[in-house]
Amino acid sequence: MIDIVIVAGMHLVGLAMIFALWRLLRGPTAPDRILALDTLYISAIAQLILFGMLLDTEVYFEAALIIAMLGFVGTVVLSKYVIRRDIVE
Repeated sequence: MIDIVIVAGMHLVGLAMIFALWRLLRGPTAPDRILALDTLYISAIAQLILFGMLLDTEVYFEAALIIAMLGFVGTVVLSKYVIRRDIVE
């Protein structure tokens, strides 16, 4: 039963990723695109965690942690670039 729920959750997160990708490609402003990219990071983390739960392995949790760290740094750098048009102070 739990496997069915995990697979259903993976499908819903995949649908959220498609919507975020649509906003990333179609977003009228740069902040919209940054927010869509951040949503894609979070959705990728959720997919990896659900996949790790489905396969009952811990490797995917570590990969999700790495994506979370890179996603945070990427969002900060992109936001800083949009605000000041300069990344390095």
